[in-house]
Amino acid sequence: MRYLRIVIAAVFVFSVTFGSNSARAAEKIDFILNWIAGGDHAPYYYALQEGWYAEAGIELDIQQGKGSGMSAQRTGIGKTQVGLADLGTALVARGKGADLVAVMNIYANSPYGMYWLKDSGIKDLKDMAGKKIGNPSWDAARQMWPALAKSVGMDPKSVTWVNIQPNAKLPALISRDIDITTSFYNIHHIFQAKLGDNMGFFPWKEYGVNPYGNSIIVNGSYLKKNPDVIKAFVRVNQKAFHTCVLTPDPCIQALVSANTGLKFDNEKQNWGLVTELMTDEYSTGVALGYFDPGRMDDDYKLIETYFKLKEPFDIKTVYTNDMLDRNIKMKK
Repeated sequence: MRYLRIVIAAVFVFSVTFGSNSARAAEKIDFILNWIAGGDHAPYYYALQEGWYAEAGIELDIQQGKGSGMSAQRTGIGKTQVGLADLGTALVARGKGADLVAVMNIYANSPYGMYWLKDSGIKDLKDMAGKKIGNPSWDAARQMWPALAKSVGMDPKSVTWVNIQPNAKLPALISRDIDITTSFYNIHHIFQAKLGDNMGFFPWKEYGVNPYGNSIIVNGSYLKKNPDVIKAFVRVNQKAFHTCVLTPDPCIQALVSANTGLKFDNEKQNWGLVTELMTDEYSTGVALGYFDPGRMDDDYKLIETYFKLKEPFDIKTVYTNDMLDRNIKMKK
C-alpha cells in the first residue's frame, strides 16, 4: 500500500509538473492581417478552430489589419511578432529601417489587376494614356504603376491619379467619375457581378510585372530568438492552406463563424480566386510558400527602381525558406 501511494504521488507530481511546463511552453504570438478578415484568411481561422496552433505550442491572437503598410510597420518595430503583408510593401518598409523577414509567401502570383468599362473604348494598357485612375494614395499598385507603364513603353505620367478610398473604387468606376481602377484579384468576382459583360480586366502579370504578393513576415529580432516557434507557426499554416485547398467548405465556415458579417458564398468565391494566386511552379514543385531566389532578386530591383529606399539592403537577408516543410506542396 505504501508503495502504491508513492507511485500515485509520483504520477501526480509528474502530471502537475508536465502540465505546468506545457502551459509555460505555449508562446503567445500576435498575428496582424493585411486587412479585415476575408476568404483569403480562412486557413488561419480553421487552424485556430482545430487547435493546430495550440498543438504546436502557440497561443495565437489574430488581429484585423488596415493595409499592408500598417502590418509591415507594426511587425517591423516588434509591436506584433508576425504579420501578413504584400511583399513589395514589406520590402519598402525594410528599406526604411523596419526589422522584418518574410518566411512564407501566400500569393505566389501578383494579385494586382486593372479594371475598367469596356464601353469606354479602353482595350489594353496603352489605351489608358490620358485617362483617370482611381485608388488610395498609399495603394501599392499605384506606386508600382511606372513599372507597368514602362513594360509597353508608355509614359507613366500620361495618366491622372484620383484619390479615393478602397470601398469607393467600384462605385466611382460605375458612376464614371474615374475611367480605371486597380484591385486585388481575390475580389475579382465582386467586380464581375457588378459590371457583367462590360467589365474590362487584365492581371499585371500579363505584362511581365509579377512580384510576390501577400506573404507572412516576422519581426527579425523575434525570429533570431525564436526560430523553432516560427518554424512551427509556418508549418501549421502550410498544413492549413493545403487542407483548405482540398476541402474548402470547413475552412470558410470557420472564417464566417469567427467574423460577424461575412457571408459564406462570397468568401468561398474569394477563396477560389486565392488558390489561383497561390499556384506557381515552385509552390507545386518545391514547397507551398517557397520564395524563388531569382524572383526575389527581381522583386528587389523593382522596389529599388520605383521606391525611395533610405537603407538599401541585401535581399537575401529579408527572406528565408528554412521554416518550410518541403513535403507540403500546392495541389497541381
